[in-house]
Amino acid sequence: MKKEERDEALEKRMHMFDRWVREGKIPCSSKVIPVQQSLKFLQWVLPTQQVLDILRNSRSFALADCLCRTRHKRCDNPLEVCFYTNDVADKKVKTGGARRVDLQETAEVLKLANDHGLIHLTIYNPEQHVYALCSCCECCCHDIEFMKKLSRPDLVAHADYVASVDENRCLQCGECVERCIFGAQVMQSGKIFFHKKNCYGCGLCVSTCPPDAIRMVLRKNNNKKTLNGVEQY
Repeated sequence: MKKEERDEALEKRMHMFDRWVREGKIPCSSKVIPVQQSLKFLQWVLPTQQVLDILRNSRSFALADCLCRTRHKRCDNPLEVCFYTNDVADKKVKTGGARRVDLQETAEVLKLANDHGLIHLTIYNPEQHVYALCSCCECCCHDIEFMKKLSRPDLVAHADYVASVDENRCLQCGECVERCIFGAQVMQSGKIFFHKKNCYGCGLCVSTCPPDAIRMVLRKNNNKKTLNGVEQY
């Protein structure tokens, strides 16, 4: 990394999460959760993999501004799209750092995040297994920066789902390429290629695919054939 590009605060945060993972205090710094719209056609969706259900089953939750975007201000994505849970939520509400919302407003906030192409991440800490569910952008949010700026993709866990494409329905429009921040959907020589190993299962490509050619499948059941590790459609 070039000296002028170093972000010491980001590096310090990465080392903190890295230590917690090594010590077995957390499984990873965060985990990707698919957007709700991408799971609507699945009859066997795991409840714990949906943001609404995670919040519904929490003792308490509260809505707050994204700390990363508030700090860095590198984009104009919405700020009030992140949630705290349980003890952390109670503390944030008490200090004025978050506010209580009902599930209807929560669903509206999650839709807004999806409309802006934000990635849902569950955030871990040693004191409470999952203490926040954030809607993250690639330019400001620390966990995605771990991956893209500090080359530490191991700190962010894949969702239990992965994208699967019906090549007969695909229009080659490129909408999925625009939505994918992980480099899983790419345009090469006028054709879209799917790099399955790069797919974190966020579901953003599914929710905006015009012909509904992309769907989410359980990662362990995705047996789509590949050529040299790349799926073509």
